[in-house]
Amino acid sequence: MEKVTYQGHQLTRWHVGRSTFLALPELGARLMNWNLTLGDGSVRDILYWPEDANFDDFAKVRGGNPILFPFNARVFDRGDIHYWRADDDVRRAMPMHGLARQGEFKVTRLDARGFVAVFVPNDEARQCYPYQYEFTVTYRFEATGLMCELALTNLGREPLPWSAGHHFYFTVPWVEGTTRGDYLIRIPANKRLRQDSTGALIAGPTLQTDENLANPALIDALHMGLRDSEVRFGEKDRTGDIIIQLGTEKIPHANATFVTWTLAPDSPFYCVEPWMGPPNAPEHKIGLHHVAPGETQRFTVSIKVQ
Repeated sequence: MEKVTYQGHQLTRWHVGRSTFLALPELGARLMNWNLTLGDGSVRDILYWPEDANFDDFAKVRGGNPILFPFNARVFDRGDIHYWRADDDVRRAMPMHGLARQGEFKVTRLDARGFVAVFVPNDEARQCYPYQYEFTVTYRFEATGLMCELALTNLGREPLPWSAGHHFYFTVPWVEGTTRGDYLIRIPANKRLRQDSTGALIAGPTLQTDENLANPALIDALHMGLRDSEVRFGEKDRTGDIIIQLGTEKIPHANATFVTWTLAPDSPFYCVEPWMGPPNAPEHKIGLHHVAPGETQRFTVSIKVQ
C-alpha cells in the first residue's frame, strides 16, 4: 500500500498478489482502477479508468466503481424524474444514482488489503434522505479479485428504505485485436425488464442465458429472477473470465438485479452492475429494503478473474 499523487490528488494504491488497485476513498469511496499482471508480464486492466478524468466533476467520470446509494439510477414521483416519496408522503429530491458517488467519505480503516469508509452527508444529502444512519463501504482486495460490502445501520426510530448497488466499468475488450463481439456474457435470469420514461417497469428483451456482448438488446436491460448469484463474461473459449457474485447466497433474493449497459458501440468499457433491486424502488416497492431501528443490513458483491 502506498500514496501516489495524481492530478493534484492523493490516491491510495494497493499491490495484492498480481493485482494492483487504485482508489480515492475520501471521494465517493470510489475504486478507480484495478489491473492484473499476466504471466507474460503484460498488464490487463480489469476496471476501466479514463486518462482524461475530470476530478472537478468526479461523480460523472465514467470509470471505476461508483457507489449507488440510497437508490439506483433514476427515481420518480408520479412521473416526475429525480424525486421520490417516502412513507411520510413527503416529496423529496434524489439525484441520479443517489448521494454517495458525489459524496464525502471518512476513512476509518486503511490497511494492506483494503479500506473502510463512512459516508459524511452534506446539507443536500440530509434534505434528500432525512434519516439518522451510518452508511459504510468496505473493500477487501485479493490476488485476483475483490469483495465490496455496503452496510446501512439505522440509528433512528423509523425504518430506513434503501436499494443500493454498484456501477462497475469493466475494460472490454481487453485483448488487443478483439472487439466486443468476441465476448460472451452468461446471466442466469428468468425475467428481463426495462424502465420506461415515467419510471415504471415494463417488459424487456427476450435474451438467452448466454449472449454476445455486442447484442444491443442488452443495453439498459434489467436481469431479474436470478437462478444463480453469479454472472460470467469473457472471450469465447478463452481463460480470463470475470465472475461477479451478487450477495452471499447461491440464489439471490427474488428482486435482486443485474444491469447491463454501455455508452456506445465503441466505448472501451462495459458495465455489469449488481443491484439490490431495479430502479425506482421507492415508488413501485420492488426490490425496496427496509432497515429496522437499531439494525444493520449488508449488501455484498464479490468479483474474481478466472
